[in-house]
Parts: sequence; structure tokens; C-alpha cells
Amino acid sequence: MMARNATNTLLHNAKKAKNDEFYTQFSDIKREIEHYTKYFKDKVVYCNCDDPGVSNFFNYFFVNFERLGLKKLITVCYKKQNYDLFNAEESEKGFFFVYSGEKEEKHRLIKDKSVPFEGDGDFRSNESIELLKQSDIVVTNPPFSLFREYVDQLVKYDRKFLIIGNINAITYKEIFKLIKENKAWLGINLGRGISGFIVPDHYELYGTEARIDGSGNRIVSPNNCLWLTNLDNFKRHEYINLTKSYIGSEIEYPPYDNYEGINVNKTKDIPYDYQGAMGVPITFLHKYNPDQFEIIKFRKGDDEKDVSIAGKYPYFRILVRNKQYNCDLFENAKSTPDVAPNGVTLPFTCLSRDERVRYVTPQKH
Repeated sequence: MMARNATNTLLHNAKKAKNDEFYTQFSDIKREIEHYTKYFKDKVVYCNCDDPGVSNFFNYFFVNFERLGLKKLITVCYKKQNYDLFNAEESEKGFFFVYSGEKEEKHRLIKDKSVPFEGDGDFRSNESIELLKQSDIVVTNPPFSLFREYVDQLVKYDRKFLIIGNINAITYKEIFKLIKENKAWLGINLGRGISGFIVPDHYELYGTEARIDGSGNRIVSPNNCLWLTNLDNFKRHEYINLTKSYIGSEIEYPPYDNYEGINVNKTKDIPYDYQGAMGVPITFLHKYNPDQFEIIKFRKGDDEKDVSIAGKYPYFRILVRNKQYNCDLFENAKSTPDVAPNGVTLPFTCLSRDERVRYVTPQKH
């Protein structure tokens, strides 16, 4: 726990300082992108947060340019501007580099063909946006501190994307809305599936998984990051095998105080025989299949406060419904009463919350 808190503190400090200097490892990039290779043929890839001299995103696409059948690779290097009245030195300008498959040594190409910007190369600048308009797919590790704004830009210009973010990004209302509307989803790898980030020398190495690799790179492993994308992948079409039954195990699925639904602590415990709303942990989204489940809303009950159980609040819950539930399939379930309180023969889980309460509450005579 101390190790996890320490690495989370590193990410928090980076966010606070607008100093997002966590660089993605080549192995993690390859492990994810290999699931999407069919989408890159004849496309222009844009890495707009990447110095081509050091970025492993650039290195991956440079090495695999022909295999992927890329049309063009554009990378942008941001240079922080020092607007200091007492600093007479001229600030470095950001620059961009376009690679079209030339058979020359990488560093010589970068040196000879990089083009300076008038400004710093920030992804929000007009110069960078003009390059974005020329691209088909954006692939990078954007600044975590600007993640909302970064994704908003991709949506505005209707670009395909595959990017890295903190797991907590899915709790942002802007990002969750995209997921709910089936406009974005999680990639293949998440948490420990992203093995760590290369950090500069001034970052202290915290945690039991922090290390220095064979190339001398200093690596920290927060284990709390994800890939966010709008490129289709196999994982979002896999069905969760539901093996738990709500009927007979109602005590394991307590109802919410302020919303008609039940709490489910783990994705693997989602019951197959419950029709109504279920609150699941945010990690559910890594296994979310839009054909199997409907996302109803995030966190809030009918009173617009976080859903609660007997006055206590579980960590953020996503409220979902099983789209493939069919009451008729469970009419003969053993725990089903012959006649429900409303006089209709139905499985217990097809009843409303009030009807279930009346059914299980002993009546006074």
C-alpha cells in the first residue's frame, strides 16, 4: 500500500506542476498496438506529444512503418517557453517532423527534416491543430494534467485515437459520457498490463516495482493507467461469463438507499438472474461489452448524491443493466414464489424494489 501511495503521489505531483514527464516504454506500446494493426494501412499517424529523438511511440512507428503500411508519420515536440522579463535568452521553439518511409538513419533524418514552429508546439496551438487535421489516427501518451482537454480536442476534430491515461480518467464526466455513448472504450491493457514509465533523473524511484532497466532507464510502475481508444478491439465483444445467482443470495447484494438497484462488489460476482440496475466497480469497464450490458449512469442516486448502502458509500459505482436478461427464462426458478405480491407469476428479480421488500418483510397479523 505504501508503494502504491508513493507512485500515485508522483503522478499527482506531475499533474499539479503541469510537468508530465512520464515516458512510455517501447514494450508497452508494442503490446497494445499489435491488437490494432489492421487500422493503420494507408493512414497518417500523429504523435503530437512526442520528441522523435526520444519518443518510443515514434520509434515503434518508425521501425514498423512498412509492416503497418503507413502513409505518413507526423510527430510534434513541445518546448516549454520561458517568458521571463529577466531572461534575455531566446526560448526554444517546438518543432514537428514528418516521416514518409525514407531509407535513411533516423537521427540524421530528424536533424535534417525537422521543421520549427513559430510557437512552442503545444497540442492546443493553431500550428499543431493544422497537423491534427491532416492525420487519421492519434497515438501517444498525452499530459495527464490536460487529459480532459486533450480528448475533447480529438472528439471535436473527429479523429481516431489510441492514448494512455490514468485509470481515474474514466471517472471524469466528459470521458465517462463518451464511454456511455459508445464513442470511446478501454483498450486491451490496463493496470499491471502497462508495465511502467520511464522518468527523468530528478524523479525519485519509489515502490517495490521501481527499477533501472538494462539501458539505464529509470522506471516507476504506478499500475493505475489504461489505454483509451475508439478503435474497435476484440475485448469489448467478449461476453462476461455470469455464474452467480441473485436468487437465494440476496444478502450478498444489498440494495441502495437512494436508487433502485443492488450493489455488486466485483465484476465476477454480477448475477445472471437480476433484471434491474446494478452498481459495479469502475474496473468493470475493462470487461464491458455493449451488447451484453447497458450503462445507465455513474455514481449518483435519485437524490444526485453518491449511491449509498445503509448510510455508507462504496467507492464510485457504475450503474448498469443486463441487456440480455429475460424474465421468462427464470419463471420456474426454485426461489420464485408461485404468485408474486402484485398477483403476477414472475421471478423474484423481476419485481420492483418495493415489491421485493413487501415479499421478504414478515407481515404482522
